[in-house]
Amino acid sequence: MASENGQSKIPVCHKDRFTQNNDGWTVVKEGSAEVLFPSLNDVFYNPVQEFNRDLTIAVIQNFKDTSNSEKSEEKGDEGGVKILEGLAASGLRSIRFAKELTGVARIVANDWSRQAVESIERNAEHNNVRHLVEPHNGDAALLMYQHKSPKEKFDVIDLDPYGSPTPFLDGAVQAVAEGGLLCVTATDMAVLCGNSPETCYTKYGAIALKTKSCHEFAVRILLQCLESHANRYGRYIEPLLSLSIDFYCRVFVRVRSGQKECKMSSSKLGHVYQCTGCESLAIQPLGKLSDHRLGGGNIKYNLPTGPPVDKCCEFCNNSHHMGGPIWINNLHHAVFVQSLLDSLTEERFSTFPRMSGMISMALEELEDVPLYYELARLCNITKLSQGKMTLYISAILNAGYRVSLTHANKHGIKTDAPPSFLWSMMRAWSKHIGKVKHNLNEGSPGLIIMTKQEEADSKVCFDEHPDANPESRKKSLKRFQMNPERNWGPKMRSKTSTLKQTETFKRQRNQGKNAKKQVEPSDTKKAKVDIK
Repeated sequence: MASENGQSKIPVCHKDRFTQNNDGWTVVKEGSAEVLFPSLNDVFYNPVQEFNRDLTIAVIQNFKDTSNSEKSEEKGDEGGVKILEGLAASGLRSIRFAKELTGVARIVANDWSRQAVESIERNAEHNNVRHLVEPHNGDAALLMYQHKSPKEKFDVIDLDPYGSPTPFLDGAVQAVAEGGLLCVTATDMAVLCGNSPETCYTKYGAIALKTKSCHEFAVRILLQCLESHANRYGRYIEPLLSLSIDFYCRVFVRVRSGQKECKMSSSKLGHVYQCTGCESLAIQPLGKLSDHRLGGGNIKYNLPTGPPVDKCCEFCNNSHHMGGPIWINNLHHAVFVQSLLDSLTEERFSTFPRMSGMISMALEELEDVPLYYELARLCNITKLSQGKMTLYISAILNAGYRVSLTHANKHGIKTDAPPSFLWSMMRAWSKHIGKVKHNLNEGSPGLIIMTKQEEADSKVCFDEHPDANPESRKKSLKRFQMNPERNWGPKMRSKTSTLKQTETFKRQRNQGKNAKKQVEPSDTKKAKVDIK
């Protein structure tokens, strides 16, 4: 199964990367690597994913440089790391690992397709990294199961599938070394963002909600799924960097072992209650740790009380949806993210502006606040025009609460302020802009919220706060990607994938299906003959 999430149709802005050598091969250049393809029509390369590859290289290098995990010399790797790319496709990512990472002992580039493995072999030879890159033809899950013994484990495992990574997670959490790095991509964002909650449950063991914070919700479902797989084998995860990027999630987690820490997992997971009217959020943890310690330094584990909401929403009287469980602990490791940001150089990565912008935003995010509210949605519910984002941030800060922006949504704010304050803020905003009449439907959530009068409303202050504009915004860093072309996204599967061949057959079979249904009964027989 291929991994680079897209077959080119190449945007005009990337045409300069394509040349043709004297032997008639099409050459694609990215970073320090050159990848050969038989012709331009056979190129399996998605330039949009260069950010993913650049980010992965930076994270792995920083992980190796800062990691204090024990590296046993008896492995015979002379201190170098062993890397597995489970779904390698053309091998571009593995070749870039070999050429751009330092301290690498071995890279196993695996793919299910024999044609893809031939491409990996050809490109490894062309880039003079055959001594580091070891092509392997087989099932990624089976390969990882065969590397469960301590001496066989990989220090880094990279999984970048087309769609859901869940078929590979069970093997991955067992095949990664103690304190090793697991890099996982999920591109099935429609499922993770609530379009099909029942499918999300079958794949990830969690119910996704269709909420404005769905992109962070998706990341937290993926982390919950990773933790669940790891816990089955006495292991747990430590997220280093977890991002919602374009049309996919990308998480980097350290995997460790320890029954004591595994027992804490229930306190890191929780269900989410979302009002069906005003969309207010509430979190219900699955477990709770006591504040005091018993004799011997043991932690007491308790069941939490709940639920955190009444049968009807206290703000608009509507019912609630319940989703999850999701990961409710930190998305990032602040020390690691800061060192990663410090390690970036513009000369090394062509996507440096976006890398520095997004990582800076991740560093500014509130660590202990799951999910976010979208300002545009709050204004839509209350039918108010949206003002400057800094005014709302100022109001929250002036009230003594914490607030930050989020990398997952340009209009999103993460805050420890309760929903009651946010609705007080919207009522105060209505008075601030002089809107006394509201064109809200009778019985609508917005009307119920806006007609309430509370003492807190008069205490909301929109005076500019000195910390209302975060550094990433002040410096005008490139925080969000603009679509580089029309119909931009993960595109098609690789031609080398057997799944792609199956999908092609299905498309051909179903082409013109609606037109066939409209054929008159007298023409049915003739139509069947023509189709054959």
